[in-house]
Amino acid sequence: MVSRQQTLPSVDAEALSATEVGQLATTVLDAVGTVVVGKRDSLRLVLAGILAGGHVLLEDLPGLGKTLTARCFAQALGLGFRRLQFTPDLLPADVTGSFLYDQRSHEFTFRAGPIFTNLLLADEINRTPPKTQAALLEAMQEKQVSVEGTTYVLQPPFHVLATANPIEHEGTYPLPEAQLDRFLMRVSFGYPQPEEEFGVLRRRLARRREEATLDPVVDTAALLAMQEALEDVTVEDSVGRYIVSLTTATREHPQVMVGASPRGSLALMLLSRAVAAMAGRDFVVPEDVKQVAVAALAHRITLRPEMWLRRVDSASVVANVLQQVPVPASAALPQHSASVPDPVAPPARRA
Repeated sequence: MVSRQQTLPSVDAEALSATEVGQLATTVLDAVGTVVVGKRDSLRLVLAGILAGGHVLLEDLPGLGKTLTARCFAQALGLGFRRLQFTPDLLPADVTGSFLYDQRSHEFTFRAGPIFTNLLLADEINRTPPKTQAALLEAMQEKQVSVEGTTYVLQPPFHVLATANPIEHEGTYPLPEAQLDRFLMRVSFGYPQPEEEFGVLRRRLARRREEATLDPVVDTAALLAMQEALEDVTVEDSVGRYIVSLTTATREHPQVMVGASPRGSLALMLLSRAVAAMAGRDFVVPEDVKQVAVAALAHRITLRPEMWLRRVDSASVVANVLQQVPVPASAALPQHSASVPDPVAPPARRA
């Protein structure tokens, strides 16, 4: 999994249509849904984040299936998987790896850390100090790791699924805004319904063992082809402007101190394309944007300090923004940037 700085290897896979991506995504969700019960909407968001090529923060109460979700997706997608438990004494070298002296060769050799995998579960990421948290920043953004002046490339696909407990603050280190912004989205599961929770018990009895194992639905090459197919999903100009309007509205909201950055607009567009492809469409509609808006923007917003007294959270702010920003008409004649003249280009000379 380790190589010197070089061009990433090309994946030899057939091009997939949006319909094929949607069918494969449904099969993956069905497989994961046999273990993680009753959280179809949240699972769709997690898969959308993976298809969009990003990293996902799973923030919820203990025991709601965050770790299980990451393991099931790794198995169903045929990805290499490693779980790293973040603790207060964890060092950056424990994440990235380090050079060790080989007494037989009398040379220092690099021993790769757990970050060299396809899907890394960063369990309880807010329990480790900021110095160790920062060890993930380069890997999450640049898909590479630098150790002792040497850069190592993380082979694709590479995704981080991190978990965090939102209510326990003793002995934790809150993620800074810069690192929160590296996560494409933040997803919560919530408590299951009583019948769904009873389904968990029944499946455990039928399994007759604690661990749940899934057969791969796709392999690494197929996942990369699914991700590549998203580049053919069209974002009409009115939908693109709607995305920008939503992000801009978070910056102007009276309850917000710092709104979402342009990276939030990019995240909204990438996730909307993933949701559209999962639905079997090769174009994005405003409803796709609405589905992912809270997950893509809420963790990028910093509320005013007095908002905690009113019990206002960032998700409610995004929901309010969705109600206020006008939605473009889906039946309008589509106009795309590729067919619209460049506004900066000089006008054509008349004959």
